[in-house]
Amino acid sequence: MPKIPLKWLEESVDLVPGHSAEDVAAALAKVGLEEEGIEGGGITGPLVVGRVLSLVKEEASNGKTINYCRVDVGEHNDPAGPGHKPDNKDEYPASKGIVCGAHNFVEGDWVVCILPGGVLPGPFPIGGRKTYGHWSDGMICSSKELGLGDDHDGIIVLSSPSGQSVETFPGLVTADALVPGASALGLLGLDEQTLEINVTPDRGYSFSVRGVAREYSHATGQPFRDPAAIEVTGTRVADGFGSDAFAVEIADQAPVRGRVGCDRFAARVLRGFNPAAPSPAWMKRRLEQSGMRPISLAVDVTNYVMLETGHPLHAYDLDKVVEPIVVRRAVKGEQLETLDDVVRTLDPEDLLVCDSAGGEGFRPIGLGGVMGGAATEVSASTTDILLEAAHWDPITIARTARRHKLGSEASRRYERGVDTALAPVAIERALRLMQEHGGGQLDEVWLDLDNTVAPAQIAMDVSYPSTIVGVEYSADAVVAALETVGCVVDRDAESLLVTPPTWRPDLEEAINLVEEVARLQGYDDLPSVLPVAPPGRGLTHSQRVRRAVARTLAESGLTEVLTYPFISEERLDELGIPMEDPRRDVVRLANPLSAEQPLMRTTMLATLVDAVKVNLGRGEQDVAVYELGRAYQSKHIGQLPTVDNTDGGIRPEEVEALNEALPGQPRRVAGIMAGNRVRAGWNGHATAWGWADALAAVERVVAAAGADVVVTQGARMPWHPGRGATYWLESGHFVGHAGELHPKVCETLGLPARSVAFEVVLDPMIISTEGRIQEAVPVSQQVLAKEDFAFVVADDVAAGDLVRAVRSAGGEVVQDARVFDVYQGEQVGEGKKSLAVNVVMRASDHTLSADEVLAVREAIIGAAEQEFAAVLR
Repeated sequence: MPKIPLKWLEESVDLVPGHSAEDVAAALAKVGLEEEGIEGGGITGPLVVGRVLSLVKEEASNGKTINYCRVDVGEHNDPAGPGHKPDNKDEYPASKGIVCGAHNFVEGDWVVCILPGGVLPGPFPIGGRKTYGHWSDGMICSSKELGLGDDHDGIIVLSSPSGQSVETFPGLVTADALVPGASALGLLGLDEQTLEINVTPDRGYSFSVRGVAREYSHATGQPFRDPAAIEVTGTRVADGFGSDAFAVEIADQAPVRGRVGCDRFAARVLRGFNPAAPSPAWMKRRLEQSGMRPISLAVDVTNYVMLETGHPLHAYDLDKVVEPIVVRRAVKGEQLETLDDVVRTLDPEDLLVCDSAGGEGFRPIGLGGVMGGAATEVSASTTDILLEAAHWDPITIARTARRHKLGSEASRRYERGVDTALAPVAIERALRLMQEHGGGQLDEVWLDLDNTVAPAQIAMDVSYPSTIVGVEYSADAVVAALETVGCVVDRDAESLLVTPPTWRPDLEEAINLVEEVARLQGYDDLPSVLPVAPPGRGLTHSQRVRRAVARTLAESGLTEVLTYPFISEERLDELGIPMEDPRRDVVRLANPLSAEQPLMRTTMLATLVDAVKVNLGRGEQDVAVYELGRAYQSKHIGQLPTVDNTDGGIRPEEVEALNEALPGQPRRVAGIMAGNRVRAGWNGHATAWGWADALAAVERVVAAAGADVVVTQGARMPWHPGRGATYWLESGHFVGHAGELHPKVCETLGLPARSVAFEVVLDPMIISTEGRIQEAVPVSQQVLAKEDFAFVVADDVAAGDLVRAVRSAGGEVVQDARVFDVYQGEQVGEGKKSLAVNVVMRASDHTLSADEVLAVREAIIGAAEQEFAAVLR
């Protein structure tokens, strides 16, 4: 996030009279640049220049050596009087007594003092107090205490006639210019404020004073003065070979994704530069206010011009560079030591600046658009400077910076887009500053390899912004807004041909121009209108089902969580998913957020287990969570169609084509329960979550969806093969599985033993119940009739199948049927089991007679005997 000193900003645009930093931030927010913070101006009260009249070192009782100083602070002095006797005098002169623990100053030095009543950043109020046996009337300040830097080892010495001290601000002022008691706020730039703003990725031009000044002008109407509007001197050549210009060749013969890595490279030489020349104090102060550390004049100037214009520069020691320079892609395994003293192994996609040491294009001397190389950096002995300004492909720079974890000030600007027309201007501005403060002579001939392409024209109907924003903009207002941001507009009746400026690479389509119109007209002027819902509409069927599912699971004791849908290569192996399983049909991300998680989940459980593990790791012993979301499969991915939305809309067939090109991603709900469902208490033992609880959760989901499902036995990883159930729609469409997790899966993933889980695909159930009318069933006043049956069946007969047969045989009078007991033992024989079924019967319009109950009983027994060879016990 850029930091913009307001004094610097004022050089390019006049601030509205009376505008404070908060007012400037508010004006910029109107055009989309949000304030992140305001720095500076945090010191109040008397911060003054002082001259140390006397200094006496004393050993304190705690072993620390302190200095008792008498400091001349002008009009703030105490009158002369008895007390400490400097120079063996009976009285001390008019001054202030201050105790200081620093030792980097001597008598006669000029320092910065804050006196009682002042407030330092923190806030830290200053007052007089007795310390180390003296009354201390204030404090002599260090850089850190004033918020000017991190140096806290010694105090700031403005000037030292003795020449003994190491000055914090070398050359800032001379002793002749200092006055005791004068305010030090302006002297140190502490009366200046710096505005930190948040810049969105498409607004890279706002990473500069130039860009922010232009935006402030848009917001307020104040006149803008372009700091890049300077004349470029000398003779430009477009081919350095055979001329007096430094030779450069762009040899990117393998463009990535059809984009050339470098389409402009400008260079010029400054000879006879004085490397010992200091950077001017105002430049160093502005760099520090912008969050950069001053280094040397050559480096400081390149950083200063980058912050001012937005165009990064790089300076080479000409004596260390072998002509010609070659811009090329890296060779796999090639290495480069960058300016941060790290040797980096390069990727074939990386762009390199190379010189011809050992052969043409042999030696890498810089990672293009990111960071220079250590071999050719300017140093304390550099007298001849080659200054480069290039334009690099934003995507390549972004990928290189992330690949090497090397985000630099240059890469942050290049990856957002830099003005393609600015390279020669930035070089001219920088070299003139170097020449002004460090001497030297500019080469008359300079190189500019320019293969940039002019911004493409954008066709737009003049009414399009009104259609999209919903606010009526006149044609003149639309044209004026676009011209204000720098566009060239050709108007033919109601049609516009708009050519964006070179500093706005984000303006690629008509919709981008709409945003500019709305922004320039003012976001704050957009009316807040609550849309009126047409009568007869509300939640869709899908939304109602999803809300009902979420509500019923929450009511049953589960907690909803949200997890990222990204998984590692190993996660499906950890879940034991077979290689031929459809859940192995993964979507691989081209640009994953994490290299360790490059895949999209194909099952909700793949990410839900991480939420369970986090809770367990934080001390939770009993966890029950669920999630509604999507899983993804690549089998549906197709070629994205070309969509023409210049008319502001998209046709139904285009929507369908877009959907067909997306991966399969049906909505699902999944849950994992581990530990105890009921905790132990005074009134009973703990009850652990069991496989039946997972099945019960699915029953609640099915009931909330209003669907009819068939339950079968089945083995499906990552579940236990014998403690679970599979769910199907009556049409045969798979719906889900529930039960106890496989012991090996629990062990591999670090979950508690016998954890249970379920996963249900919601979309098929939602589709199957679309349009179904849920009718209220009246409460019957008839008497219930109950019958219990104990059937002996083969032990491979599923209880659910028997219950379905009982319901079918009983017809409409069977209101409910469920298994309430299972028995296996000698009494029923080997390979057999007894299933006890409770059947509830009731007619809607009369009390069932004994004969009717008997008929239903016999029908049930007959069906069980016929279908399962069941024997009634």
